Amino acid sequence: MSLIKKEEFHKLIDYSGKLCVSIFIPTERGGKDVLEKKDQTHLKSQWQQAEKTLKERNISDEALQKIASRIESLLNDPEFWRNQSDGLAIFASEDFFKYYTVPINFEASVYVMNEFYIKPLVPLYNKDERFYLLSLQLEEVSLFEATQYSIGKVDIEDLTPERLEERVGFDYKEKALQFKTQNPNSGTPVYHGHGANERNRLEEIKLYFRAIDQGIHDLLEQDNIRLIVACDDSLFPIYKEANTYNKLYEKSVPGNPADLSMLDLHAKALNLLEPEMRRKLDEKMNAFKENEGTDLASADIRDIFPAIQQGKVDTLFVENRQELWGTYSPDNMKIEKHNEQSLDNSSLLNHAVANVIKQGGEVFLIEHQFMPNKKEKLNALYRFSS
Repeated sequence: MSLIKKEEFHKLIDYSGKLCVSIFIPTERGGKDVLEKKDQTHLKSQWQQAEKTLKERNISDEALQKIASRIESLLNDPEFWRNQSDGLAIFASEDFFKYYTVPINFEASVYVMNEFYIKPLVPLYNKDERFYLLSLQLEEVSLFEATQYSIGKVDIEDLTPERLEERVGFDYKEKALQFKTQNPNSGTPVYHGHGANERNRLEEIKLYFRAIDQGIHDLLEQDNIRLIVACDDSLFPIYKEANTYNKLYEKSVPGNPADLSMLDLHAKALNLLEPEMRRKLDEKMNAFKENEGTDLASADIRDIFPAIQQGKVDTLFVENRQELWGTYSPDNMKIEKHNEQSLDNSSLLNHAVANVIKQGGEVFLIEHQFMPNKKEKLNALYRFSS
């Protein structure tokens, strides 16, 4: 599962001016549906619909063939379809082609506009849901970047020692350090061995962890997001002592990382963070409800779009699996809603989502029954009043 980097996401948002095809399909991780090529059938169906729309919009034969050849290349790649997650997103135009295998179960859909339709990807890119996950063992260290919906490995091979021996020498196993229990009073590890030798081993582990901390510190500081450590319970107090990064999460993922896959680690980290993630959304929703009817919150799209243009929107709540078609004129800040998509309009919700994200605001896709104001498909909490 590859995380969509901030730069890639913004590249999708900024791309415009030519006919853009955005295709979303649900995919299967394995089983009978993969063998029966159900995913390819989904893609073929959505591409046929896109192809028809492109022809109606008078795309050149050359441009159409460029896109078609790339779609065909995916359709005919059996290895590609054996390595899917829950959803596939494809973004294509005459001179652009990107696809993402992601853990979001999309509804099969296709959009042909003068910009890419990025709204379904919002759960992958929320600044307060991103975190780093450090899998820490004495024999191996790995770093992952993750969100609620995705996880990807970060290359730190040149930044940290790969194992304890590289930092303190290859005789450490002979010194028989064993982590057996934890002191119930202090929470610190109890070592079973031979006096001074135990203390030396503890210092060596601290040196190893300090080397890891120093190696990844600049990388972490660039993003300034939470760091969660997955390690044996007895190791976490030592790492906390060695750590210098100010966003180290107070609790560690329990269990030995050696026994867990990347997806298992991800699931355990989310279980640790879920109450906090939910609390953040609840706080934003409560703030909207408390301020609705004032100049700090609105569910009126005629007010929300000018507020987005002015950079006022702190948080946008967007009804999931819904759409609004129409036009917006930045010059006079006037919005016009249409009943359906046409050659002369675009997705108002997609426009709102893209611009709030570009401005550093937060966007949440919300099912209808959980929207703060259920009467409208777009709710906004503002940073400041007029």
